[in-house]
Amino acid sequence: MWTQVAGSHKRSLLAKAAAATRPIPTLWTSLFGGIAWPYIELAIRLWIAKLFGSFGFMQMLHWETALAVASQENPIPFLAPNLAAVLSTAIYVVCAALLAIGFMTRYAALPLLLLSSIPQLLYAPFDTQLFWMALSGWLAIHGAGPISIDNLLRRGLSDSAVPLIPRIIDFSKRLRGYGTPIYTFFLRVWLGIALLMAALSRSSGAEFKDLERWLPLDVAMRVPLGAAWVGGVLLLTGLATRYIAAVLFLGLFAYSTIDPRVTDSIYLLMFLVILGVYGGGVVSLDELLVRLRDRVFPLIKRHGLDGIQGLPRVVIVGAGFGGLRCAQGLRDASVAVTLIDRTNYHLFQPLLYQVATAALSPGDIATPARQMFRNSPSVRLLLGTVTGVDTERQTVSTPNGDIPYDHLVLATGATHSYFGKDEWARFAPGIKRIEDALEIRRRILTAFERAEAASLEQHRKGLLTFLIVGGGPTGVELAGAIAELARFGLEKDFRAFDPAQARVILVQAGPRLLPSFPEGLAQIAQRSLEQLGVEIHLGSRVDHIDETGVAVDGARIEASTVLWAAGVAASPAAAWLNAPADKAGRIIVGDDLRVPGLANVFAIGDTAASRAWKGEIVPGLAPAAKQGGAYVAKQIRATVESRRPVPAFRYRHLGSLATIGRKAAVADFGFFRLSGAPAWWLWGIVHVAFMLGVRNRLVTLTNWLWPTLSLAAVSA
Repeated sequence: MWTQVAGSHKRSLLAKAAAATRPIPTLWTSLFGGIAWPYIELAIRLWIAKLFGSFGFMQMLHWETALAVASQENPIPFLAPNLAAVLSTAIYVVCAALLAIGFMTRYAALPLLLLSSIPQLLYAPFDTQLFWMALSGWLAIHGAGPISIDNLLRRGLSDSAVPLIPRIIDFSKRLRGYGTPIYTFFLRVWLGIALLMAALSRSSGAEFKDLERWLPLDVAMRVPLGAAWVGGVLLLTGLATRYIAAVLFLGLFAYSTIDPRVTDSIYLLMFLVILGVYGGGVVSLDELLVRLRDRVFPLIKRHGLDGIQGLPRVVIVGAGFGGLRCAQGLRDASVAVTLIDRTNYHLFQPLLYQVATAALSPGDIATPARQMFRNSPSVRLLLGTVTGVDTERQTVSTPNGDIPYDHLVLATGATHSYFGKDEWARFAPGIKRIEDALEIRRRILTAFERAEAASLEQHRKGLLTFLIVGGGPTGVELAGAIAELARFGLEKDFRAFDPAQARVILVQAGPRLLPSFPEGLAQIAQRSLEQLGVEIHLGSRVDHIDETGVAVDGARIEASTVLWAAGVAASPAAAWLNAPADKAGRIIVGDDLRVPGLANVFAIGDTAASRAWKGEIVPGLAPAAKQGGAYVAKQIRATVESRRPVPAFRYRHLGSLATIGRKAAVADFGFFRLSGAPAWWLWGIVHVAFMLGVRNRLVTLTNWLWPTLSLAAVSA
């Protein structure tokens, strides 16, 4: 029994230590710790790898000089000078390469830590050498971040059958769990003392020769006097560590940019970033205040499943952008959240068309929903389909039974609208789900395969005709992707015909493409599509669709593959509530996103029609759904915590993007507009940044860049 108690206590300590490495879930840490930190950590690791790798290559290029220096001052006394030179060079090159790819990071950083402590090996100011030692120590303790081979292998290796490997992985987790908060504590104190000593030296003229051996005083002297005093005191006590680190970072970064002589301050900037993300460590006033806060306002997630009994019940229907953001905003609130969706993954819908055109696989844009809330016991995920809502009994109906709620959030999204011609659906599928994308992919690729086997030219023409109905962003992106697939993706795959002969037709009922974009960008998009060979029919209406073609303004077009991107309709949520709706079926909500007459029911995303965009209807975009989800989470928290209601919802338009093939896009941000290749790169960066999961980002980025680089190599 005592063994079990000791083991449980040990696991509890490890969990607390690991929790200390995770920042408190605020907007600050969600932005910098969740989104920016993986890339910042990668940049720091690559910088250190480049630094030590350059030492190794310099020694190889000037080998005679390296041997002469080793003979005069042997840095490793227990080895012969030539062996010491060979060993140090090999460590620099091999360990730097391992750091660069993030493989065996801890074990690569440790030899570099030992070598950086030998002054004879590195010709640099002692302050800089101290920073190198500290950064190598950070990598040896914390290991690689999310963008690394170590991170990709960690979960699989923890269950490996290879002897000792699971133990090593377990040791690495414990080292990170215990070591990171301890290391950040010493790092904070180290930098705090350095800033205070530098400020004291500048104020009194005193010199601290004995401390120069242990503190980076030269770099600390570059911090303005007032900032050094305030920053030193706050870092030493651990009060507002993240925010003081951010202020010092911005000030020192601006100063370093103005004065190029202080560019070696980059190492201090790196450590300020680490403190900004991970905080002050185990012993700090910040930690004391957090514990006091948790004692006064206990968090549900600290109590496990038993602690959520009797708490207000929040039911969120739909795990899209809006529903997911709402659940994330409530994960540490005093509520019990139930998230219901028809699938067990979150789908990044903006890239569905790339799955449909075989540029990406389904797994690249789908992230398991349960994985996101693994450490949030107050959030429960249910796989199911909601069939109705009983507002009197306050229950949500599913095939598995009724689910009671105290607060209901409807984020049920939208589906295709065929404007009363629902029989067209089986001939012209739309694209809203992975199943839709896979069906469209099957039809497109099958059309090319059947064309290869076709014996009649007329039959082949029909098979190689692809018609897209609707000239909005989805239609434009589909048309461009199919045209590029035919001309650049399949150009050498068939023998009976040239895939570039494929005819891609885009039919738009309106007078121009991309109605939500400025007219100038719409014209640029049209020209880009026409350069790809896409035929564009503006002001044209579809009269009929069947399995062999389409009637457009009375003229028959034989096309074996017809795709629908012309309209959407909201889910039946308005009918469930008997609530007022617009023509698209969206619930007309108030300025607080509440359903009229139902104070505890909210609608967000494509389910809601809100005039929160300067009096206009909020567009059905992912950022709009996210903003709505975050807003409703704040509203529910304010109600539960008896705080003042949140002001009316105001949508902040972040811009509109649409891509036309692999080399062009259009971007509208209101105050400036982009088109062509720059807009395409911006489009890619934005989409990768907002995807969930590091693996999805890396795979998607690779799938995008490789064809581009391949085409560049061929053209060169």
